[in-house]
Amino acid sequence: MDVVNRNTVKAFATKDSSIIREILAPQNSDTERQSLAEATLQPGAQTEAHSHPNTEELYYLLQGEALMAVEQEQRRVGAGDAIVIPPGRRHQIRNTGTTDLVFLCCCVPAYTDADTRMCESLLGNDVD
Repeated sequence: MDVVNRNTVKAFATKDSSIIREILAPQNSDTERQSLAEATLQPGAQTEAHSHPNTEELYYLLQGEALMAVEQEQRRVGAGDAIVIPPGRRHQIRNTGTTDLVFLCCCVPAYTDADTRMCESLLGNDVD
């Protein structure tokens, strides 16, 4: 049985500027095709808009409130919400709350910077 504790994984900044802990990934566990990460955005912060041509991604919000954009659709989301991001779709999330936004990111295949394409902002520079 392969068990990795979140507190033993070092946090780092991804290409989209979120701070993540890659809890399960091919480089630190027995998983071969997927990854599970915890991401944190401080109040007012947002990821840079991007897409993953080959990766299906799921976000599951654990804490906080956000504005989520997938292509041109925008929705307010919060703790308990799950978001599907199909491969190739541009996406971006902004913390609109007063506490850290914490969410899980599940990727198939596993996340890599090489599969991340940056693009123009979907949310603009206006703060809610």
